[in-house]
Amino acid sequence: MSTRFKSSRKFSATIAASAAAALVLAGCTTNGGGDGDDNGDDTTSGTVTIATTNAANSLNGATSDHNLNTNGMIDYITGNGWGSSGPGTFLNTRANADAEIESNRDETNGSFELVSEDPLTVEYTLNENAVWSDGTEMSVDDMLLTWVINSGWFAGEDADGEPASYFSLAGSTAGLDTTDFPEIDREARSLTITYDEPYVDWELVNMLGKPAHVFADQVDMTAEELTDFFTDAEPGYNEDETLEAIGSFFNNGYAITEMPSDEGLLVAAGPYVVSDFQANDGGYIEFSANPNWQGDAPGVDTLIISFIGDASTQIQQLANGEVDIIEPQADANTVQTLESNGAEIITGDQLSYDHVDLSFRGVFEDERIRQAFLHTIPRQAILDSIVTPTNPEAQILNSQMYVPSNGDDYVAATSENGYEMFDEPDIEAAQELLNGETPEVRILYAADNPNRVNAFRLIQQSAEEAGFVIVDEGDPEWSPRLGSEDYDAAIFGWISPGVGFASLPQIWQTGGGGNYNNYSNSDIDALVDESQTLIEDPERMLEIMTEIDTITREDGYGVPLFQSPGLVAHNGTVDGILYNPNQTGVIHNILEWSL
Repeated sequence: MSTRFKSSRKFSATIAASAAAALVLAGCTTNGGGDGDDNGDDTTSGTVTIATTNAANSLNGATSDHNLNTNGMIDYITGNGWGSSGPGTFLNTRANADAEIESNRDETNGSFELVSEDPLTVEYTLNENAVWSDGTEMSVDDMLLTWVINSGWFAGEDADGEPASYFSLAGSTAGLDTTDFPEIDREARSLTITYDEPYVDWELVNMLGKPAHVFADQVDMTAEELTDFFTDAEPGYNEDETLEAIGSFFNNGYAITEMPSDEGLLVAAGPYVVSDFQANDGGYIEFSANPNWQGDAPGVDTLIISFIGDASTQIQQLANGEVDIIEPQADANTVQTLESNGAEIITGDQLSYDHVDLSFRGVFEDERIRQAFLHTIPRQAILDSIVTPTNPEAQILNSQMYVPSNGDDYVAATSENGYEMFDEPDIEAAQELLNGETPEVRILYAADNPNRVNAFRLIQQSAEEAGFVIVDEGDPEWSPRLGSEDYDAAIFGWISPGVGFASLPQIWQTGGGGNYNNYSNSDIDALVDESQTLIEDPERMLEIMTEIDTITREDGYGVPLFQSPGLVAHNGTVDGILYNPNQTGVIHNILEWSL
């Protein structure tokens, strides 16, 4: 039912798509091992409970306000992923033991085919038996809705000439924004898109997102009527009431603070559906097997993700049998405590990195002040406090594009980008740039994350030595504040899907969905545009990413801190657990688990 193939790339440098669990964004106390039932074959059932750091706050992680790793895990498990395809969405990816990405074409619901290379044309076809979890037949209407949301077909300028879009995407419309309106063959259950120019990540495009019939209900239409509306509507941003309603539902309708009463929000494409939810730290989200899933049955009937922000609490609950698997942030005591408790431990580097970003508003509009502040950040002290105790070989991260796991590409970029100038604080250089000024800097970070608290305190102490006045903006609910004007610097992280180059327009381009600090540079915009048209040109891609690295360093964008260490611990009740360094985490092979 599925075909697996390896990407020609190692882990790409795209640190993107979801805010890292360490920046990061959470329980039910069910012992998974005790509930397993023998079905008389190789498949067992029961409940598995996982602890994660961040509390979920939306069933749609594709929006800029809810671009959180835990929300992305929900998208993956239910198969409704946008930009990080989950089971049942034509394509999903994971890392193998050789640090290569394996791409798995899951054809449970449909398949895609390259029709033409020039012009680049791709056909997506749904299977005849493909259905949503509520029993509704999947249709071309679902695929067209996905294309509309992600292509920018209805984006443009508002009445004041400012960029405007109905859909607030965490990513960008790059690639799909060069496609014509799709060709639809309802009888064949297919949708075909044609690109005006080559697109580097065409194989990673997921054309099955949220269910069209649920969106159509919001505007009192059928799914077919919604397709007719999209077909007849003028492209661009025209302040259309129907599009406003559809966009508002996409942007905000899936946000949750309690178990939704609207069952339409729970409709899923994958092997699991959401069956219970309690918000905030100490809460959880529960998934049950999708009764209408047409693929291989999962080996675990019920999955619970508990939201436990404190690593010591995760460890204690694992020891008590309240959870089965944890992915805590590693610190000096974590591994030692887990070993003394008899837990099974898997470690590795994550495809994520912590960093400090400066907002190009307010006090940091002045490049001189940006450069002065960057000279105060004690990166080695931060590394020694957070990472070195668990990985004595760890080094300061000197790239925004690559992590050491990228091997030669990381070496090549760091030999040219100049970030080594910030290896150690230079208080005298900072004071000289400030020339007696004492700027106030508000620093945002996750207040319930010990690693971020440590980083903030070290930065505060060093920056105040140079003359800065530091305001503590630590906040457990920090992530929705990203992109606002109520902070000047932010300490957080990005975690990568491991494949593709979608992060370049997402983070670095003017107006990108992850460009939270209002950064804009026309040279960067041009480089990003070029990157999205490169197919099988790794040498030029390396040049572009190194140039972006260098220019952003020169502009005082911020500084990378370290590649995040990864840690999975479990109690041995679940078979099939494999370490995975990308944003999906330990659940990447959930369909292969058993008790």
